[in-house]
Amino acid sequence: MDKVITISRQYGSGGREIGAKLAEKFSIPFYDNELITRAAKESGFAEAAFENAESKASNSLLYSIAMGMNSYGNQELGFSHLSLDDRIYLAQSDVIRKVAAEGPCVIVGRCADYILKDMDNVVNVFIWADIDFRIERAIRIDGLSPNKAEENILKIDKRRANYYNYHASEKWGRAENYHLAVKSSYGGIDHAVACIKAYIEGSGE
Repeated sequence: MDKVITISRQYGSGGREIGAKLAEKFSIPFYDNELITRAAKESGFAEAAFENAESKASNSLLYSIAMGMNSYGNQELGFSHLSLDDRIYLAQSDVIRKVAAEGPCVIVGRCADYILKDMDNVVNVFIWADIDFRIERAIRIDGLSPNKAEENILKIDKRRANYYNYHASEKWGRAENYHLAVKSSYGGIDHAVACIKAYIEGSGE
């Protein structure tokens, strides 16, 4: 298996767990928080800066204004014009490209599907689930308050969508951005892993 697998996911859908199990099945590296640590080390930024980047994206319009209206797309302005968050995104993007170039792996979140869009050996997967499934997992695994679980889940999804839509200039969760979308609440986490594994192995490459 020579693929780089990116996992985008709704909060509470089990995307991280699915990615980790998929990496184990294929015996390839798994990158989630490891990307933050490596990006911080190579860029000199504090790890907290990478951890907080996605959580700031609560409102798409305000986020775009605060982050400089995606100014790194303007080559004439140079990197000195970039906001801190844009520079953090670029540092993280460099690390994602490096780990993808090192060989097959699984990368969770952080716009990896968009960052690696020019690579031929990338398979982009989106994990989603029914809200009841996500609420149960968020309460059981992440310790969310039962009274606020659904509200917090939707807020986190909105942040992820705004972060992706801003940096990738595409729409988070839209089918055409991914090779495969899997509903983890249909058959459970292990069923989703098996489904993705079969899809990749069935490509004939």
